[in-house]
Amino acid sequence: MSISVKHISKAYDTQKALDDVSFEIKSGEIVGLLGPNGAGKSTLMKIITCYKRPTSGTCEVCGHSVLENPLQVKKRIGYLPENNPLYLDMYVRESLEWVAGIYGMDRIKKRVEDMIAITGLGKEQHKKIAMLSKGYRQRVGLAHALIHEPEVLILDEPTSGLDPNQLIDIRQLIRDTAQTSTVLLSTHVMQEVEAMCQRVIIIDQGRIKADDSLEHLKKQAEASGKGEFSLEAVFHQLTHSS
Repeated sequence: MSISVKHISKAYDTQKALDDVSFEIKSGEIVGLLGPNGAGKSTLMKIITCYKRPTSGTCEVCGHSVLENPLQVKKRIGYLPENNPLYLDMYVRESLEWVAGIYGMDRIKKRVEDMIAITGLGKEQHKKIAMLSKGYRQRVGLAHALIHEPEVLILDEPTSGLDPNQLIDIRQLIRDTAQTSTVLLSTHVMQEVEAMCQRVIIIDQGRIKADDSLEHLKKQAEASGKGEFSLEAVFHQLTHSS
């Protein structure tokens, strides 16, 4: 199992950001994590990536505990956080070589060349990151997350700021990545989930409201006689029922 989350809760004083959350994700799955603002999505991703500790519960990534063996977890994860922190004074190529060096990779220059080609950064590789548009900065963040060929990829709003052409390229990149990795991505754009994911987890007020395949959700909608399936309608119903 690539990701195993068991009874995770996270409290900030008296407020619960996550409340007894459990799920498992198998290798090769692309899973969409959906929820309103403040639902607990980013907190959950930060726990899986070892940036936050849960108040209770356990989480394992590729068999390694985030509490007992965080370094082994981090080696196996590529993470693109929502705010995409980058060193703006570094050049694109320089930043990729630096990240690859942190992971202790061999043949760094070859891997950097590959990532520049894969993420479409060729024309921007000799620019400082501060000079890039938001869309190209997002590509740099994705390149950072992918450069060490992680077994698990965690993406928080990965298509934010991309234009329509870039969206197509990044969607395909994420699909290609899932051939060798597990992908968990958070987004507010329902079309992104329908275009890339086989399964969706909907979270609201720190609790899981749904965990199902898109195919099964569509069959349920058809069987109920509600007409054409709409993930947006399912999301609205589940997150407004409490």
